[in-house]
This record gives sequence, structure tokens and C-alpha cells, in this order.
Amino acid sequence: MYLTRTRRSDPSTDLYGSWARLNRMVDDVFGGWNGEPVASAWLPNCDVREDKDFLTITLDLPGVKPEDVKLSLENNLLTIRGERRQEAEQKDARYHRYERSYGAFERSFTLPSTVDPERIQATTDHGVLTIQLPKIERARPREIPVKTSTGVSSMPETVSTRTEPTR
Repeated sequence: MYLTRTRRSDPSTDLYGSWARLNRMVDDVFGGWNGEPVASAWLPNCDVREDKDFLTITLDLPGVKPEDVKLSLENNLLTIRGERRQEAEQKDARYHRYERSYGAFERSFTLPSTVDPERIQATTDHGVLTIQLPKIERARPREIPVKTSTGVSSMPETVSTRTEPTR
């Protein structure tokens, strides 16, 4: 004799079991005006890195034409908008798989006050958008020599500091 256990789903525990239902719930709660979802159709992957002179944002935008990408800066919020347009379906072809995402996207980044907004540059190369955000001069790291009480500078005893502008 075999015992078989039947598992019945309880609606209260299975509420978040489906990603589709969770996405619909989030769209319902955070939906835009007129029922438009806030989320983009797809989000390009990005890297944000920092060195002593720049912040650099790199986005993968394969299949997006440079003229379909718009950058705007308002109140230290950098917004990147664009659209990957879908190719016209061929009527004589049958698709077996349709995995690529198309449509509009939007990414926003709050910039630190150490970025010089007048010198921001954006370039694109082989479907990769690179945005260079130069730091203002006073935000760059500098070394301050430590002096002895006799006033002689001792170069090996330096302290590296990073000054932040006052807000």
C-alpha cells in the first residue's frame, strides 16, 4: 500500500508564488496616471564606476540608434531615455522563439554634488553608451603634507583626504 500526499495550495501562502501576479500587483500599486505602468518595457544593463577624476556610467544598448537616446539633467538627476524599435515581422517567416525585448526604456541616476554638470559627455560605440561625469576640482583626492612643530615638511608622512563640498 502506498500513501500519497496531495498538496493543495493555500491562497494565503501562494500569493507571491507567481512572478506575473507580483508584477501585476506592483503595476497596480505604482502605476502611472491613466493606468500606464511606470516600469519600462526593458531596462538596459549598466555599470557605474568611479576613479579619481570621473564617475562613468556605461549602458548596453544593442540595436538602439544614437538618435533614439536622450539624456537630461535636472536637479542632479540624470535621466537616460530611449527606445529599441522592433523590426517589422516578415509575413513569410514563422518565429519559433521571441526573446528580445523592445520598446521604450528609462534609467535615472541621482548624481552626487561632486559632479561638474557643465562637462558631462556621452558617447556611443558598438551599442555601448558611455557617459563620463567629471568631478569638480575640489572633490578630487589630494595629499596634504604633515609638518612637524619646527615647520619642516615631512613628505613620507602624508595624509590622503577627499574633500566634499559643503551643502
